[in-house]
Amino acid sequence: MFGYYLELALRSLKRSPGLTVLMVLAIGFGVAASMTTYAVFRGVSGDPIPWKSSRLFVPRIDMWGPSDSGHVGEPPDALDYTDAMALMRDHRAKLQSAIYLIAPSVIPSGAGRSPIPVDGYAVYGEFFPMLDVPFLYGSGWSADDDAHQAAVAVIGDKLNQQVFGGGNSVGKTIDIEGKDYRVIGVLADWNPQPIFYDVLDTGGYGGGDGPGVFVPFQRAVAVNMSNSGVNLCRVEPTESGFVGLQHSNCIWIAYMAELDGAGAVQSYRQYLDDYAREQRTAGRFSWSPNNRLFDVPAYLEHEHVVPSDTKVSLLVALGLLIVCLVNTVGLLLAKFLRRSGEIGVRRALGASRRAIYAQFLTEAGMIGAGGGVLGLLLTGLGVLGVGVVLPARLAHLARIDPSLLMLTVLVAVVATLLAGIYPTFRASRVQPAWQLKTN
Repeated sequence: MFGYYLELALRSLKRSPGLTVLMVLAIGFGVAASMTTYAVFRGVSGDPIPWKSSRLFVPRIDMWGPSDSGHVGEPPDALDYTDAMALMRDHRAKLQSAIYLIAPSVIPSGAGRSPIPVDGYAVYGEFFPMLDVPFLYGSGWSADDDAHQAAVAVIGDKLNQQVFGGGNSVGKTIDIEGKDYRVIGVLADWNPQPIFYDVLDTGGYGGGDGPGVFVPFQRAVAVNMSNSGVNLCRVEPTESGFVGLQHSNCIWIAYMAELDGAGAVQSYRQYLDDYAREQRTAGRFSWSPNNRLFDVPAYLEHEHVVPSDTKVSLLVALGLLIVCLVNTVGLLLAKFLRRSGEIGVRRALGASRRAIYAQFLTEAGMIGAGGGVLGLLLTGLGVLGVGVVLPARLAHLARIDPSLLMLTVLVAVVATLLAGIYPTFRASRVQPAWQLKTN
């Protein structure tokens, strides 16, 4: 029976090609606009580590106090060196790491080869298992390496290709800022978006292939590997250079901790408050504890990582889709009621209202399928062209994948079927006797 309804739908669509094309265009453009903006919104608002984000936390300690009007009651967005080292030393989390951005030059071996500038991070060895960082070869370093400021490094796959030509380079030596480091690990493809472990420096997004190199935090500090990220100071350091930054209350260090379970989270909150009270007793703070502890989703929301204009754009695009559907309802209503005579004859010959529903919803579904195919093409063009209106760091997050393609067709078909419900209802209520008498 479904084949019969398809045949009737095809005949009807061929009888009014202009109207059919108009409805397909309306659905196609509406779906493409909404799916393109959804692709961008999905890219910028996705959970970068969904299997673990509820167990990863970012602590914030107010080391500046309420007199700093820039906070509006909130602690600073990062930690200073004193507090970060205190948290690492006390080690109240299952896994934890202080983090700061570095931008060293890597000097390849061989005459005539130019230094390679790379972006990377100084971290503790627990950073890698805490964030489930994938490795092609080797692994991260140990707690003993952290304690002894070992000259070891984990490098990205791209840097591995540039310096060593690819392959397993574990055990080889790499020159970073004029000093030799032993490669103990090579990363697989790893560049989570948003960059949840360093929102302060990146704004949450970054292009390229991800970090190129990681070195032990204390090793980087010992060799004066300067912070290449944001330095925010309430009072200028009394000493110059990188050492002065360490002795100041300037914020420049990101921090992440893994906590398993509500009990661990509550204990860590209590620890942060107790630490702040100790600092007040010692005379370093003169205010009551004002700390925060965010899990990854809450932290990204707090830092407004998802641009507000992408949310507005998504709402506008959904509004456009609704307008297109309203227009489609009107066109389908006019098309179906124009065939009242045909409906009356079918009803007089014994067709049930259910059969009329099936016939006309099949026709609406075919229009939706046509709009879905057009929507696929326009969505592809839209995703490729978002770089014209959005910054490159956001535009590259919008990707076409099978789930987006299937969703585009599904939205087109379902939306058109919904748009066809009222016109079909009106068509099924045509009175056969009245139509036969009129004709």
